Amino acid sequence: MSGAACSNLPVEVVNLLAIKSGAQEPERFDDLLRRPGIRIERIESHGHTTPPDEPYVQAWDEWVLVVTGEAELEIEGEGRRRLAAGEALLIPAGTAHRVTYTADPTVWLAIHLGEAETD
Repeated sequence: MSGAACSNLPVEVVNLLAIKSGAQEPERFDDLLRRPGIRIERIESHGHTTPPDEPYVQAWDEWVLVVTGEAELEIEGEGRRRLAAGEALLIPAGTAHRVTYTADPTVWLAIHLGEAETD
């Protein structure tokens, strides 16, 4: 391949299926890629649920895929959505949502679209 490299970042192989934590850590978040306006995150859940009075509400779209395991989300205006391995959905910006069930373990891939840069 000729030409200048697009980035000075090292090339790193990531195993999305490797379980990195256990039940003592109900949820683990690892950023895989962060660029202006987009963040790709691996989430590992071990029976995690979101408290009913603490839903997630984000100012950006979030696309989630259950890589392995299964989960259930409660989405404002949509009700509950069960996701099996290989299933994905888009959570629009400003939509309250919460996790009501995850198998132990469940691995998610989340793509955050339009997220503002933070330091």
